[in-house]
Amino acid sequence: MTEHVVIVGGGTGGTVLANDLADRLDAELDAGDVRITLVNDGPDHVYKPVWLYVPFGQREPDDGRRPLDELVDDAVDLRIDRVSEIDTEAQRLRFDGTAPAVDYDYLVLATGSTLEPERIPGLVDGGYDYYSEVGSTALRDELLEFTEGHLVLSVIGTPHMCPAAPLEFVFMADDWLRERGLREDVDITYTYPIQRVHGNPHIAEWARPIMDDRGIEVETFFNAESIDPEAKTITSMEGTELDYDLLVTIPPHGGIDLIEEAGLGDNGWVDVDKHTLEAQAVDNVYALGDTADTGVPNAGSVAHYQAGVVGQRLASEVRGRPPTATYDGKTLCFIETGMDAASFVEFDYENQPSPAPPSEKLHWSKLAYNDSYWLTARGLL
Repeated sequence: MTEHVVIVGGGTGGTVLANDLADRLDAELDAGDVRITLVNDGPDHVYKPVWLYVPFGQREPDDGRRPLDELVDDAVDLRIDRVSEIDTEAQRLRFDGTAPAVDYDYLVLATGSTLEPERIPGLVDGGYDYYSEVGSTALRDELLEFTEGHLVLSVIGTPHMCPAAPLEFVFMADDWLRERGLREDVDITYTYPIQRVHGNPHIAEWARPIMDDRGIEVETFFNAESIDPEAKTITSMEGTELDYDLLVTIPPHGGIDLIEEAGLGDNGWVDVDKHTLEAQAVDNVYALGDTADTGVPNAGSVAHYQAGVVGQRLASEVRGRPPTATYDGKTLCFIETGMDAASFVEFDYENQPSPAPPSEKLHWSKLAYNDSYWLTARGLL
């Protein structure tokens, strides 16, 4: 009998996994013992870290977009469709419209995060973001016209994609404004929902002195409750109100409703064993990347490393062997500290991050990785 592995989501985790399995199970695919299907709701693969650079004119949105059919191994069945139901009892996926259902033997959910700005009154009309293609271009246009006033970066949604990106934005904005001779006319304030500037205390301890040295004001324990676009104010649940001239936010994030409807976890995140990445509620289901509730950052490197683990485990299962590969929490991240310098962190479940001293070398290393990312998506790096 041919076993069917279905991956839902064509982001970093899903695409890397599809190519990983095509390589690992090459003989089984040739023999007809296994099929691999990748389902995505659109034809393109999007590399979202590019969006950080769009507001500063360093990148174009198209730099982070490639057709999935150019990235995915020919041995993988690519299906462009939207899943409407996950039936874990029947091990079946249903789709919008009249498209036929698909049965699976193993299911991997890599559906990622979605932005939910409508959860905060006034945010849709009152704030900008760089966590979407349209948001990054709109912010670019606004930032180019911004020459004086109060720039507020407010982290509203946690957890969120690319946890270091809010720090990166204010560091880059500070440097970019200085290069243009505008920094003295622009105040920058950074807000964060807890009593430090980042969720990880070691990164927060490293970042705060840099912010202080550069005159970036900080408001911690600031949980945004509402925004008044006409008055240009943002108010927190704690009662703090800030005036702004330009508001940049990290909007609330959520998963997809299908996951909760299928009984796999709350808020669109799958409850998994943080080492095996297997769903806790049902058998034969894995999750990775943002979708997997492991407690590690929602970062592309996490999805990449997790894809390798899930690939090894699925290959073992298809071959009738006990899976032994486990994920150790490995995460790595470059952190831009300006327009021409960056830091780097690497950590896991057992070892805490220790950010490297910022350097131009690390900045160029990050840019080089961004340019070579397509090799990662293809499973070549």
